[in-house]
Amino acid sequence: MSLGEIRNNFQELNSKIHKIMAEDFNIAEITDETSLAEYITNYDYTNEEYVNLLQKNNLSNSLITKKQALELFSISKIADYLELFSISSQLRDLFFDSIEITSTIHITNICSVVPKCKYCGYAAGTSTEGYVKPFRTSDEMIQNSAKAIQSSGLKRVSCSSGHGYDGLEVLRALKNVKKVSNLKVLVNAGADLTENCIIHLKNNNVDTICCNLESINENVFNSVKPGEKLQDRIEVCENILKHEVELSSGLLIGIGESYEDRVNHLNFLKDLNVQEIPIMGFNPYKNTPMEHHPKCSALEQAKTIAITRLMFPNIRITSPTPTIGAELMQYALMAGASNVATVIPDNHPMNIVGVGSPKTGNLNNVCKMIEELGLKPDIICK
Repeated sequence: MSLGEIRNNFQELNSKIHKIMAEDFNIAEITDETSLAEYITNYDYTNEEYVNLLQKNNLSNSLITKKQALELFSISKIADYLELFSISSQLRDLFFDSIEITSTIHITNICSVVPKCKYCGYAAGTSTEGYVKPFRTSDEMIQNSAKAIQSSGLKRVSCSSGHGYDGLEVLRALKNVKKVSNLKVLVNAGADLTENCIIHLKNNNVDTICCNLESINENVFNSVKPGEKLQDRIEVCENILKHEVELSSGLLIGIGESYEDRVNHLNFLKDLNVQEIPIMGFNPYKNTPMEHHPKCSALEQAKTIAITRLMFPNIRITSPTPTIGAELMQYALMAGASNVATVIPDNHPMNIVGVGSPKTGNLNNVCKMIEELGLKPDIICK
């Protein structure tokens, strides 16, 4: 399939959406994205109602097949990249009217996985660029961080911990954040989540649970994560969905996987029915076993984001600032990302070090980069 054919598929989808919306609003014509957005606002249409209408009419399906996705990974010309990003970003804009921003609270870096993941600079003692020393964030600091994040205008936060707690550390974080704020909360404890803890997380109004598979090529997974089993993570994902909680599960790219591995992974996630996919490019942390492994470029991450968007038109696709590089975030946005993660406001009381690399995105800088592309950050203005 050529990019021209994909463009035609997008234009057909675009026309169908405008027709469906015009019928739903009982008006003669909606001609373009501007008038569509105006009508959605004027009729007090929520994004959820809009997406549900599109899903009901089968307008949120993949624009490409598995074979076509693999073909797109082989593009190498500037013109092809520009056209791919043009289609994927316009597709994102059909389903999202703003760019979500997610901040971070790290709960503990004390991790029981042995041997450690070869790329990890987050766990205690793994890298001089990371936290190095073990820590456990107090309830008071979690609450202070949540209040600071909310006062900055942000609406969502990620709370993550190391392994060894059966999920109880992120449950503690969730309770503290919800106690003092209205923030949406994603928790991430990897495979360290019992089914019972998932139930407790749901009962305490968790919004999203993240369990990244990182690679579904078992040889690659075992090579970089010798202390874990891929099946354990898959089972956690299945339990999250079993209890009807929004699932986030992403790819770590540039760790030795093939393009076919990435496409297989994305199709696996489609079968799982995930609601969020983080695309995380590998960045080497000093002093780790993968210190000298090549970094995954921002362009490679953007290409993967764009192809993911064509396969998943209406879900949250996330680019964390530490993995793409805070200064290169616009690559992800041009490719169709709808969420920027690990974004730290100036008033955050913790010194946050990124999981994928030490450097994180500053809220003011991220908002500026979003606006420079003519996009709107989803933030409550003070």
